[in-house]
Amino acid sequence: MNDTTLLIMAAGMGSRYGGLKQLDPVGPNNETIIDYSVYDAIQAGFNKAVFIIREEFKSEFENLITYKYRDSINVEFAFQRLEDIPSGFSYSSERAKPWGTGQAILAAEKLVNEPFAVINGDDFYGKESFQVIADHYKQHTGFSMVAFKLLNTLSDYGGVSRGVCEVVDNNLSNIIETHDIASSNNEIISSGHLALTGNEQVSMNMWGFTPKLFEYLNQGFSKFLSKHSNELKSEYLIPSVINDLIKKEKEQVKVLKSKASWFGVTYKEDKPYVVSQILKLIDDGFYPSSLF
Repeated sequence: MNDTTLLIMAAGMGSRYGGLKQLDPVGPNNETIIDYSVYDAIQAGFNKAVFIIREEFKSEFENLITYKYRDSINVEFAFQRLEDIPSGFSYSSERAKPWGTGQAILAAEKLVNEPFAVINGDDFYGKESFQVIADHYKQHTGFSMVAFKLLNTLSDYGGVSRGVCEVVDNNLSNIIETHDIASSNNEIISSGHLALTGNEQVSMNMWGFTPKLFEYLNQGFSKFLSKHSNELKSEYLIPSVINDLIKKEKEQVKVLKSKASWFGVTYKEDKPYVVSQILKLIDDGFYPSSLF
């Protein structure tokens, strides 16, 4: 397999991480969701992992997370900073957070020269998902996205936001950001009253890219800042960037399907379910009881 990198977006996480639920142990030997993602990526053939984090938490990531697999995969760090914006732009002193997933990926530009996958650090995507994207880049170039069945991504404890995908000839044609999706009385409802069946393909921010993306992101970030730099909470988001590239016919995005169930701790009540599903996967032989 050619070199393939996994970008893990974790800049929104603090230190023990600030006590954030996403890095609570979910495995029997204190494994985090990130550990399972890296393990799956290694098994699929990825040979480098780049963690996009807040610079002040690098030592804690090394001590609590990445030390476990430095002998199994090349590990590097990129830092997402609020102040890392193109020259000529400024922002309000009241703004507290960086600029979203588009800027997060840009932080890794100097570390990636090969096809790469992008994931959220606090989402469990499943072994199949990493394998389908790795297999894609054995034979293809260009952009891709792993799509999940909506019904496999819902929480029993409240509404969730999902990017509902429109797909034409196995290519992504549009992403509709849909909020407060929940299952109620055997029906799936959302705040936008979009008619949903549960069989829709949705994006969970698992993407496949080539370094060409960085060129697009740099161009788009300047355009974004020219409109939104003085806003306190505006974000430069990768789904919006991809939608724009598709509509302008600059790129096609191949949709790769995964039957895996997505797990995430959207609500504190979700954690026991995630733990139980991990244990079931171990019992069924998908994972060893101790990953590393």
